[in-house]
Amino acid sequence: MPDARPVILGYDAVSSLGTDLDEQWRRARAGESGIGPLTRFLPGPGFPVDVAGQVPAIDDSPYPFLAPRPLAHWTSPVFRHALLVVHRALRRAGVELGPDLAPRVAVTFGTAIGGLDAILAADRDLAAGKVPSPFANPNACVNMVAGKVSILAGATGPVVTPITACATGSTSLALGALLLGARLADVAICGAVDFPLVEPIVAGFATMNAAYKRKPGREDGPPARASRPFSADRRGFVVAEGAACLVLATREFALAHGLQPRFELAGWCMNGDAGHFVAPRRETIARCMAGAIAHAGLAPADIQAVNAHATSTRVGDRTEADALGDVFEARVPPVTANKSLTGHAMGASSALETVLALEGLRDGVLPPTINHAPDPEIRLDCVPEGSRQLPQEHVLKNAFGFGGANTCLVLRRLA
Repeated sequence: MPDARPVILGYDAVSSLGTDLDEQWRRARAGESGIGPLTRFLPGPGFPVDVAGQVPAIDDSPYPFLAPRPLAHWTSPVFRHALLVVHRALRRAGVELGPDLAPRVAVTFGTAIGGLDAILAADRDLAAGKVPSPFANPNACVNMVAGKVSILAGATGPVVTPITACATGSTSLALGALLLGARLADVAICGAVDFPLVEPIVAGFATMNAAYKRKPGREDGPPARASRPFSADRRGFVVAEGAACLVLATREFALAHGLQPRFELAGWCMNGDAGHFVAPRRETIARCMAGAIAHAGLAPADIQAVNAHATSTRVGDRTEADALGDVFEARVPPVTANKSLTGHAMGASSALETVLALEGLRDGVLPPTINHAPDPEIRLDCVPEGSRQLPQEHVLKNAFGFGGANTCLVLRRLA
């Protein structure tokens, strides 16, 4: 029977750490924060949030598909950045998508927020007496990101838009693996994008007490200190932007095309909390972690590191830490929390963090969890001292989304 575990041929990402993958990894290893003042829009008086993780401007000159004319009507930044990371990931993968291969290429590229900015802009136009652009709805159509990706790549296999809130990126990989395992495709273009720095979305997270906001009359330090997962003084996530793409393929495809992948998606598990609409449930997320490890044919002791979901919320971080203890008992591996560096890029976060985990697998390095102040109720090795040399073969990647949607992955280094 063919090996159902897909290999990872290539990947790319943009985040608040930069738009070049090598730069992002260098900054992550150095423990540099990508979080700064919120400038994507001008916050009005009394606006509760003033920090964010913003993606720097990209140089689109090498990419004709990002020129002003092709993107004239696609105003939401989700399209520009999704197309960029997909193009570069395919180039890294060394896959040529000609007409013979196209029907065997799937797209499972998702978004949690989508192009809501386009609908909000249309609403402002209506208030000013202007009718919306005929592209307002297509920009806001959530599955249009995957559609545009398929058009760019020429992929005519299954096209699916997974949406599992903050677990969307990881779910895209699990879904891509399922399509490959079902022999509905030989290659899957997976990933996610979100650019949620839009006024009502950011303010809404603040009123939920989920997003970090400064306390009146209190000096909180620089923006780079705002995201502090697993810390005693954590106060919510920093809303951020990002996009990441990972190209999966069957092992047979890679061998037939002379490709030598360095990584494998060794295992995955998806489940639901069926509990609170935003607070994670310890029992089910522990079962999701354990399920991914078992699906990879491993025991917990075989995992060398954990790339945590770790949003910096009071309840979420504590629940994840407790669940890790349930799975690994007294031997929880070192845990790194990338959101301390990048902020929380919503649906794109777990795809972006998977890319950083793969970079760490390759180099035998764990980037630090910065801004860490030990919480006596959380007993984890969070790699607070700076990047750590650690040879790794298997990494567990956690992702938990609103609505109780959980996806955990096990990544394996092949060479």
